[in-house]
Amino acid sequence: MKRKRSTQVFSLSFLDVICCGFGAIILLFVITMGRKTKEESILRVALVRVIQQRQLQLNEYEMAIEETAALISLEETKEAERKVVEEDLDAMLAKLEQQINDKEFSKDKLITDIEQEEEFLAVMQTDPEIEQKEVEPSPVGVPVESNHIAFVIDTSGSMRDPSTSLVWGYVIQKFEETLDSYPEVKGIQLLDADGHFIMGRGIRNKWMEDTPETRDYMVRTVRLYPNHSDSNPVPGIAQAIRNLSDPTDEDMKMGIYVFGDEFTGRSEPVLKTLDGLNKGKDGERLAVINAIGFPNLIRNALSLSQSGLKFAFLMRELTYEHGGAFVGLERESLESRSRQIDQRYPAPIPRREPTIIYGPRGGIYGR
Repeated sequence: MKRKRSTQVFSLSFLDVICCGFGAIILLFVITMGRKTKEESILRVALVRVIQQRQLQLNEYEMAIEETAALISLEETKEAERKVVEEDLDAMLAKLEQQINDKEFSKDKLITDIEQEEEFLAVMQTDPEIEQKEVEPSPVGVPVESNHIAFVIDTSGSMRDPSTSLVWGYVIQKFEETLDSYPEVKGIQLLDADGHFIMGRGIRNKWMEDTPETRDYMVRTVRLYPNHSDSNPVPGIAQAIRNLSDPTDEDMKMGIYVFGDEFTGRSEPVLKTLDGLNKGKDGERLAVINAIGFPNLIRNALSLSQSGLKFAFLMRELTYEHGGAFVGLERESLESRSRQIDQRYPAPIPRREPTIIYGPRGGIYGR
């Protein structure tokens, strides 16, 4: 009787089958991996070639950028050099233009000075063609026939004492002498060379009543007047004629006194303008113009400055045409005057405000 073997699940044959299966799988895996490695090698080579090509292109681009940057830098350098050259040329051109303008200005000034000197010499060498009427002498050397007087005073720097900035003492004394030569007038007024009424807003454009208090206040106001006018009395003269003359008042005899020392403009336009302005309907003069010249701009013992000569020439012609007189003062006689007035009115001078009253014709007066 045969003995039956017992069946074993994990026998040697089973293990062989299992090992063969694993071997086949590994073989397939090895075969598959070999193919992938070959493909990867081919892709790697292709990628390396692409990278090399891109690197070459990048190098070419970098070289092109460097060349462009060099060209740009060169052009910028050239542009900077061109701007420097242009600036130098502009500066040179401006300098040349300034030199030309200076030369032309000097030429025009020289021509003007020569013309003024010729005119002044011609006036000095020519006798008046019209005989001046004889009048009784006055303390200031000018006629005193007016019953309304307006003063136009140059208050520029040359008319002031530089140590105090006050109007020169001898100017004040001459102003007082002129006032004293008119014991009594119907109206009185005071302007600076720019045409501003010195006595204040409330009494401008109107005649002030002539009283001792008004005269005293006028003297003090001129002495302390703080505003510096231009060295040109023409605006003040024109303002006085326009605002104070009254062609309808037959009794009015208006006189204007100019106090100054220099003039920097041209005489011809001024004479023409004032000639037309100072005429009434019948051609008569609305105001008599007188002038007093101060030698504040003397260069030496025998000569005035150019602006002083212009003032003397203008005032001589202006007063001659407008029925007045021009008086030129000497420096030697003024120094003692200035010391006297400084003692009478030491700086600072106490100011006294005027009392505003109404005149008989409705005008506003100061007292």
